[in-house]
Amino acid sequence: MKGAILSFAHMHAFSYIECLKRIPEVEVVAIADEDEDRGKSLASRFNTRYYKDYQDLLKSEDIDFVVVCSENVRHKDMVIASAQAGKHILCEKPISVDIKSAKEMIEVAKKYGVQLQTAFPVRFSPIVRRVKDMIDNGEFGKIFAFNCTNHGKMPGGWFVDKSLAGGGAIMDHTVHVMDILRWYLGCEAEYVYAEGDTLLHDIPSDDVGLVSIIFENGIFATIDTSWSRPKSFPIWGDVNIYMVAEKGAVEIEVFNQNLSLYNDKTMSVSWLGWGSNMDFLMVKSFISSIKENKPVEVTGYDGLKAMEVALAAYRSIELKEPIKLPLEE
Repeated sequence: MKGAILSFAHMHAFSYIECLKRIPEVEVVAIADEDEDRGKSLASRFNTRYYKDYQDLLKSEDIDFVVVCSENVRHKDMVIASAQAGKHILCEKPISVDIKSAKEMIEVAKKYGVQLQTAFPVRFSPIVRRVKDMIDNGEFGKIFAFNCTNHGKMPGGWFVDKSLAGGGAIMDHTVHVMDILRWYLGCEAEYVYAEGDTLLHDIPSDDVGLVSIIFENGIFATIDTSWSRPKSFPIWGDVNIYMVAEKGAVEIEVFNQNLSLYNDKTMSVSWLGWGSNMDFLMVKSFISSIKENKPVEVTGYDGLKAMEVALAAYRSIELKEPIKLPLEE
């Protein structure tokens, strides 16, 4: 099975290509990147062909799938072009930057009979999946509320440019946790209220946010989405989920399986993960879905509904009031 990476603008592309190379039946034959220096360097590093224009790659290469890791606003064009070329697609989150674009991406993928998966690796964390099984089996009884965080370092670059990212920290960090909450509860958000601002960095987008959600079944959740980790923090950030239920409470620290490395050469401390590689499990599941012609585990629609909450959060901040879902286009 042959594939290609479309853009290395998002840092997750580096992890995804490494994961793909671990799967024996998969070959990454080409990459496209608008940054010619970066693209040529990576093509040499990973022993692939390089294209500056992804359209040229899609026309020239006989591939089965693509992984889209461009700036958020460019997801739509890359996904639609790939679907029209008959390629299955793993698209980095958020799926897009507006409702209309996301719906069009989903519809075009369906029209051309290709898989469209949103890159939500947290779904594939073994402990996150174990809690999902326990919820489905009724082991916690009635669920009352969630308190969640997705903190991170301020990434800079295009991530803080609203015209490319569609927002700041709230857009970047709401979607991972929101996808898990939808999956756990099996229902949609009904109301969203949010507070957000730029308080920690000199950037043109939000760097702190607190998103409050009431689901259709009445369960309440909050997500702290801030870029609040300092540059010296040992890892990029966290995904933590705290659940209060009838028969007890659950605390999930998704990135807590790590060793602390104290490096005297660089005078720095870093965390080295020793647990399961969620990116690898996600990519492996995507490849399995293509190979076995079965639906992907995390769909484009899942990406749309998670992004919708982030968009509702921005509207709530603007209007200073709760927002009823679903949003109009």
